[in-house]
Amino acid sequence: MEPDKSIERLDTEMWDSSAPWLESLSTEQMLKVMNQADQQVPIIVGEQIPEIARAIDLIVEQLRRNGRLFYVGAGTSGRLGIVDAAECPPTFNTDPSMIQAIIAGGENAWKEAVEGAEDDFGAGEDVVVRYGINGNDVVVGLSASGRTPFVLGALQNSQRLQAYTISVSCNPGPELARYSHVAIVVPTGSEAIMGSTRLKAGTATKLVVNMLSTGAMIRLGKTYHNLMVDVKATNVKLKERAHRMVMLAANVDYQRAARLLEESDYEVKTAILMEILKIDTVQARELLLEHGGMLDKLI
Repeated sequence: MEPDKSIERLDTEMWDSSAPWLESLSTEQMLKVMNQADQQVPIIVGEQIPEIARAIDLIVEQLRRNGRLFYVGAGTSGRLGIVDAAECPPTFNTDPSMIQAIIAGGENAWKEAVEGAEDDFGAGEDVVVRYGINGNDVVVGLSASGRTPFVLGALQNSQRLQAYTISVSCNPGPELARYSHVAIVVPTGSEAIMGSTRLKAGTATKLVVNMLSTGAMIRLGKTYHNLMVDVKATNVKLKERAHRMVMLAANVDYQRAARLLEESDYEVKTAILMEILKIDTVQARELLLEHGGMLDKLI
C-alpha cells in the first residue's frame, strides 16, 4: 500500500519539529505553549471577515425565502455544526428545521467515531437528497483539511440541486472551494499535536460558525440593541434574562416587565412593543408579523 502524499502536504498535518516537546514540559509550561498558539487563531479568522460577511448575506437572503441552513461535516467539524444548530432554537427561537446539521456516520457519530464515514463521497451525495435540499437552501461544508470526501460529495450534489454552498476549511487551496459559492479559508497551520485538528482548526471553525449563525440572526431581526429579544424563555435563567431585556429596552422596572411578559406569554419582543407603543398583545403581535419581526423598524 502506497502512502497518500497529498495528506502529508496539508499544513494542518505538518509536524512542527521546532516546537518544544510538550511531554517534557511542566503542565503549566505545556499549557502556555498551547495557549500561545491558540492566540493566533482569532487574528487569522479576522482576515477572512470579508468572505464570512459574503456568506452571511447569502444565508440571510435564502432564509428570508423560507430556505434552510445546513452544516455538513465529519468528526470534530461535524460536531461543531451540530452544536451551532442545536443552540439556535433556544437562543433565537428559530424553528428547529431552519438550521440543521448533518454529520458523516449519522446521528451516533456526534458522540463516538464512526470509522471510514468521512471517506464516503457517495454517502455525502446521498444525504443531501435525503434531506430534500433544494435551491432555497444553503449548505455549509465544514472540513479542516478542505478535502473530506463526505463533505465534497455533499457540496457537489448540493450545487447540482441548485442550493447555495459555502465551505469552511483550514488549509490553503482546499478542494472544497471548487464546489463553493463562498470559500472561507482559515489557514491555522500545524497543530501543537501533529494532525489534531480539534485544536487550532477546531477553534477557528467554531469562531466562524458562531459568526455565520449569529450574524444571520442579527440580520433577521433576532436582536434589538444587542439584546437577545427572540430568546425562548424555557428555564429560570432565561426567564430572568427576559425580564432584564424588557427592563432595559422599555425602560421599566422589574414588576412592570413581569406583567408585560405574563401578558405576552414571555415573548420579549411583544412585551417591549406593548410598553413602548402602548398597545395590547394582539396589536403588538400583528405589527411584528407585518414587519417580519424587525423590532427596530417599529420603534
